Amino acid sequence: MLRAEAHDELSALIELRCRNGEDPWDVIPGLPTVDEQVVISLRADALGTDGVPTATGLGLADELGYLRTIALWHPELSRAVWSLMGRLDDASH
Repeated sequence: MLRAEAHDELSALIELRCRNGEDPWDVIPGLPTVDEQVVISLRADALGTDGVPTATGLGLADELGYLRTIALWHPELSRAVWSLMGRLDDASH
């Protein structure tokens, strides 16, 4: 169910951006995978942000710890969690 919702969200985002004139070949590589979108949605739901990007006040260590917790709760999403953790770590340098 979570993957189906994430797929729908990504499809809607692709359609919106393409209707706004962006090239799909430019849009799609920058989007998260379906499993990464599931992790992002789980995090947003738990923090009560409804998918709206907000500053959580969490430091990098807290964010990474939070993502590790998601991986423990949902082992099937571990690869997506590690991918997002790598992106966060890269962005912090």
